[in-house]
Amino acid sequence: MGAGQGLSPEWIFYDGACGLCHGAVRFLVRHDRRGAFRFAPLGGETFLREVRPESRGELPDSLVVLAAGGPPLVRTAALIHLLRRLGGGWSLLAGLVGILPRAWMDGCYDTVARRRRHWFRPPGATCPALPPDQRARFDP
Repeated sequence: MGAGQGLSPEWIFYDGACGLCHGAVRFLVRHDRRGAFRFAPLGGETFLREVRPESRGELPDSLVVLAAGGPPLVRTAALIHLLRRLGGGWSLLAGLVGILPRAWMDGCYDTVARRRRHWFRPPGATCPALPPDQRARFDP
C-alpha cells in the first residue's frame, strides 16, 4: 500500500552531516516498500516549512519523525514508530523495543547520538546516494 493508498507519507528529518543518520535513511528507503516516508535534512527548507518554530528548539539534532496529525517523534518513540510502519518482522522488533523501559532506551539513544560523529564517518553529500527513482522521495 503506497502513500496514496490509505497511508499518508511521513517526514523523516535527519542530520545531513552524520554517517549513522545516512545509514538509517538508506535502511529505511530499502525497507519502505510502501513508500510511506519522505526524507529531508534537519534545518533544511522542508524542515523549516513543516515543523512549527516553537517545536524546533526541543528537537534532537539526529532524527525526527513528523507523522500526520501528531507532534514530532524523537528518540525511542521515533524508532518504534518507524519499525511499526515498515511492517513485517520489523513490527515484531518494535514490540520488543517497546517493552523495554523508555527512559533506559532514550538514554541509550542519547548516548549513541552524542558519539555518532566520532563512530561513523561523515557522508560526502547532504542526501545519500540513491538510484534516480528513489531520489524523488527526498526534499531540500
